[in-house]
Amino acid sequence: MTTIEHSHFSTPKARPAISTRAAELVVSALKAYRNRRAIYHLGNLTDTELADIGLRRADLHLAARSPFGVDPTERLGVIAEARAEEASIRRAA
Repeated sequence: MTTIEHSHFSTPKARPAISTRAAELVVSALKAYRNRRAIYHLGNLTDTELADIGLRRADLHLAARSPFGVDPTERLGVIAEARAEEASIRRAA
């Protein structure tokens, strides 16, 4: 083996990782943008329609105020699931 084969200065392996991370960052930013727009579109629903999917208008405001790194649609899903579980417990009692 030669010294070149053991070289630690090989950069071709590092470039795909950097480009992959950059691409993932762009994709996650676009996903966050789309999900935030979806939250704003939910604001066009009536209170009755929101209640049908287990949400309240205040939930939309809460999700829209979440930090940019947090997916607001996931937060709404957690809220809706918790409200559905609470309702099923009340019905069972």
